[in-house]
Amino acid sequence: MFLSVFDIFKIGVGPSSSHTMGPMVAGARFLEALRASPFSAHGVRVRLHGSLAFTGKGHATDRASILGLAGIEPESYDNDYAEKVLAANARDHVLKPEGLPPLAFDPARDLIFDYDVPLPGHANGMVIEALDAQGDVLMHEVYYSIGGGFVRTEAELAAVDDAARDAPSPVPFPFKTAEEMLAMAHASGLSIAQMKRRNEARFRSQEEIDAGLVKIWATMRDCMERGLSTEGELPGGLRVKRRAKAIHESLKADWGQNLAPPHQINDWISAYAMAVNEENAAGGQVVTAPTNGAAGVLPSVIRYWLDHVPTASSAKIPDFLLTAAAVGGLIKTNASISGAECGCQAEVGSAAAMAAAGLAAVLGGSPEQIENAAEIALEHHLGMTCDPVKGLVQVPCIERNGLGAIKAVSAASLALRGDGTHFVPLDAAIETMRQTGRDMHEHYKETSLGGLAVNVPNC
Repeated sequence: MFLSVFDIFKIGVGPSSSHTMGPMVAGARFLEALRASPFSAHGVRVRLHGSLAFTGKGHATDRASILGLAGIEPESYDNDYAEKVLAANARDHVLKPEGLPPLAFDPARDLIFDYDVPLPGHANGMVIEALDAQGDVLMHEVYYSIGGGFVRTEAELAAVDDAARDAPSPVPFPFKTAEEMLAMAHASGLSIAQMKRRNEARFRSQEEIDAGLVKIWATMRDCMERGLSTEGELPGGLRVKRRAKAIHESLKADWGQNLAPPHQINDWISAYAMAVNEENAAGGQVVTAPTNGAAGVLPSVIRYWLDHVPTASSAKIPDFLLTAAAVGGLIKTNASISGAECGCQAEVGSAAAMAAAGLAAVLGGSPEQIENAAEIALEHHLGMTCDPVKGLVQVPCIERNGLGAIKAVSAASLALRGDGTHFVPLDAAIETMRQTGRDMHEHYKETSLGGLAVNVPNC
């Protein structure tokens, strides 16, 4: 199954790719289906299940559900316009999506948090219904937000079976495992980034690929710069203070001093990552990498490489992103990038593996060294739980991105010190993550029912 670099890296809005972006996408898809239907709906209703119910308000799922059904989508999100839509709905209990008649929607009645049995397809499930004037259901659809902003209907999720996964691929390098990726690299004489680029070229021109990659990095960089220049408290009630700006200013003040300890580079990496995730927590524009909750890891490592490694060149950023996307695609296809499905190992762990692979690539690593870098980073996140305090993508998420980025840099460095041979293959680490996520108790999979979420004050 081919996953584009532009599927792995999506431009969207915080704080969560699965809890915020996913419901917005689901709402937009439902409107599209409603426009194509023969029905004339009077109103709509949303029912949130599983993790979407338990931590929905902390992740702004309520807001996202309303905005999605108003026709607002993540990539074109405008906060001022969104606030006007929410205010109008709170006042009039009506949504006015383009191409449809006004739809009755009272959040107190029509947005339901169902804390009982989750839907069977995924921990992030939601049901959207169109209603007639009497409240009878005209149209019904089940959506699953499966992580990273990916959304599947019930039928689409059921169709992704072994037969679909093994179907012939339209791309020239259809690697489904890291083992196949390495074999194809050797047979072709191409790098992982070159193979990924040729796969992308099956669907886009080289100019479109390059322009898209430039936009991805520009959005990541701009998000980081906003985080590094903004102070204050994050929304949500925990009163978490933004720290990235102060840390960064302190580091700049120490820049060039001979007495600065070598380990201070870790503070730079952490500040870059925390800046992104503070912006994400505030509902700003971010890039899934591969999720919003892990959005700071990869851009932090790119920024570290550009600003602190003498041989760095921005011309190699596309190779970084393409290599990282190849690894992210393997993890998503064979395990998960969803915290609600596999815990934070699937989010920050996946992000660290992707970042480690990208860094190893731009530092001249062989395909084996790149695969080794990704494996080291993922292996040492195995078992990490997702236990956000009060359901907010703040504690422990923001600092966890900084530590994930540090692990990614260390993993790439260790891999480049070797010849690429190593004991645990990346495929084994990915399968172990999948099994660990399957066995993990639901309290530790983005429900805020265990871990830090219940052992520290949350107000």
